[in-house]
Amino acid sequence: MNKETLKKILLPFVVLVVLIQVWSGIASIVEDFPTPSDTLVYAFGGETADGDEIEGVLSDPFYIENQDDKGVFWQILASLERVFAGFALAVLVGVPVGLIIGMSKNFQYALDPFIQIFKPVSPLAWLPLLLFVFQDINTTAISTIFITSIWPIIINTALGVKSVNEDYLNVAKVLKFTAIEKVFKIILPVAVPYIFTGMRLSLGIAWLVIVAAEMLTGGIGIGFWIWDEYNNLAYHNIIIGIILVGLIGFILDVAMGKVADYFDYRKKM
Repeated sequence: MNKETLKKILLPFVVLVVLIQVWSGIASIVEDFPTPSDTLVYAFGGETADGDEIEGVLSDPFYIENQDDKGVFWQILASLERVFAGFALAVLVGVPVGLIIGMSKNFQYALDPFIQIFKPVSPLAWLPLLLFVFQDINTTAISTIFITSIWPIIINTALGVKSVNEDYLNVAKVLKFTAIEKVFKIILPVAVPYIFTGMRLSLGIAWLVIVAAEMLTGGIGIGFWIWDEYNNLAYHNIIIGIILVGLIGFILDVAMGKVADYFDYRKKM
């Protein structure tokens, strides 16, 4: 094991120890704030510092008591289904729109002001209006993810198109390529790394949005589960939920990064 690999393993552990110490310090100051050891018990089960026997939320994540009372696995699965539905819609719409904007200055002039205006709007601002329109929890959450995660895909796709060397486009003119041929034979091979960068950012935003959206819409999902635990004063479970959301977001980012690297010709040169 070389020195760099050793650093990559040891340094995060050092930070983890510091974070646990800070957490313990907060727990000693703030009354009823969960301690790291008790949170571990609430996660996997066992006996707390007060002597209470706890069945951890992760000891049986697959249980189904009824339609509204399910284990953590089903909460996460419901959230992921909404995230991927909204993300897929954003890709289906965002990539063609980005291609058009990158290929046509007229479309860029027409759409760019609206992209710049709507891009920074918080998902929480869209949510009440979409809930009023659709009157359905799932459709509202999916459409909120779609609206807030489409912008990185459009912007990065357009950027990828603009990065195509002018000489390649001149060759396409000489060979009398149709617009479709120009897209698939010249533009897309160059723009694909940019498109996947946009998709990676978009997926991260989608996962970020779903927690806030589910807190307000209710139903099944990790966001609603965290809010429900707050209403039950189960602060240990809120911390467990935060850690789960972070871990899944990390896994999604790494997976999307691997896919992006696979299609990035620049990293194969």
